[in-house]
Amino acid sequence: MALTLFDLDNTLISGDSDHAWMEFLGSRGIVDTERFNHLNDRFYAEYQAGTLDIQAFLDFQLAPLAAHPRAHLDAWHQEYLQERVLPMISDRARALVEDHRQQGDTLVIITATNRFVTAPIAEELGIVHLLATEPEETASGDFTGRSVGIPCFQAGKVQRLRDWMEAAGLEWASTLRNSTFYSDSHNDLPLLETVTHPVAVDPDPRLRAIAEARGWPILSLHPARVE
Repeated sequence: MALTLFDLDNTLISGDSDHAWMEFLGSRGIVDTERFNHLNDRFYAEYQAGTLDIQAFLDFQLAPLAAHPRAHLDAWHQEYLQERVLPMISDRARALVEDHRQQGDTLVIITATNRFVTAPIAEELGIVHLLATEPEETASGDFTGRSVGIPCFQAGKVQRLRDWMEAAGLEWASTLRNSTFYSDSHNDLPLLETVTHPVAVDPDPRLRAIAEARGWPILSLHPARVE
């Protein structure tokens, strides 16, 4: 079995899905635009710099989910997907996913962004397996504003993958012998260094330098994206 892993933000899509979600909520007057845009941009800059406090970010990221009924959130997400996300999915990205699908690979999106934001995007791309940061839900399906389990971020991605493989009955060493991971970010170095075939996709400057030094393939799915 070939295992093919994809980061989502700035990899399969030409932007950050959570940053875009917060911008969407602000554009609808659902959150305080000035405050949330300031924090949204600050956390995104910290992510790019590799200094993100993941728990502080999750407190910010998940707060709007707890403030509104699930039905409203789901309706807003449908609008967000159409308006913000679909234009960020390039033909090249869709073709890459389809190529691996036609080869019979097991496809997995592995992303730090929470499952509420990312699950419909994975469905749009036809990728069944999604490893994402998990927002806590009540029995009725509403959100508490907290996360559960290990955030799917940096080294947490490796642990989440290990846990998923164990639950799926996949042996770690033998499965990783034919594994590929596509990512744009130096934050994903722990997982890029774990798989047998790391691929840098429109990489940030730090990851580009590492990929060039180590001879990793560098792929462009979003040539118009500004770093």
